[in-house]
Amino acid sequence: MTARNLVLVHGAWAGGWVWDSMLEPLRAAGFNPVVVDLPGAGVLDRDTVVDLSAVTDHVVAVLDSLDGPAVLVGHSGGGIVVSQVAERVPAAVAGIVYVAGMMLPSGMDFGMLCNEVELPAPVGISRWVVSSDDGFSSVVPPEAGAAVFFHEAPVADAIAAARQLVPQQETARLMAPTITPERFGTVPRLYVECTLDRTVPIETQRGMQQRVPGANVVSLETDHAPQLSARTELVTAIAEFAADALSRTRRLEPAVVGPSS
Repeated sequence: MTARNLVLVHGAWAGGWVWDSMLEPLRAAGFNPVVVDLPGAGVLDRDTVVDLSAVTDHVVAVLDSLDGPAVLVGHSGGGIVVSQVAERVPAAVAGIVYVAGMMLPSGMDFGMLCNEVELPAPVGISRWVVSSDDGFSSVVPPEAGAAVFFHEAPVADAIAAARQLVPQQETARLMAPTITPERFGTVPRLYVECTLDRTVPIETQRGMQQRVPGANVVSLETDHAPQLSARTELVTAIAEFAADALSRTRRLEPAVVGPSS
């Protein structure tokens, strides 16, 4: 029997640990959660440029190692990555879940979106981000992370999560997807919006839903990290969508092998 695979992709300044509290509930629901640690976060190699192509390669390699297709789950900036993976290998992706994720239109980065929805800069965590002197990387101070990312979680959980935030290479953060209706557009999607999010404000989440239409939407009254603050509701949303997506036999033969750009 083919495993019911979920590939869990974190966002900027984070790591696979953001999914730790979700793993047992997802396994109990009958899924095989596979946690990805993206390059470009944590210990950084200044001689290596990690960009969207590199992180896409990394996730595609994870998909290649699995028995059968997977539902991709992208949190925050991980949404850009899962969009690009679906564009690259749509036949391997049964569905996508965005968790307060960046479901950006083709060619648009988050700053461009904020300008379009007329949010004054700086937006969200960006006002507290500390960049390296050469602009190679950035970090989020733990106190800012706790207040902006995890404010609806139990205090101990918020502090613990904020202390795990790591340096992020900027080329692996400031990214824009290149997606097409013929490839990415064939993949079913769910958008889990978080109405109390202080860093990807609800105006931007709904702006993405309008600009990249077609996703089902679940609305949670919580912060940027429902993995900690609304775990039960998030597990239910992912499990219901993924069970349906994985139950369908998708026969899509990509017209082009490899990257679309």
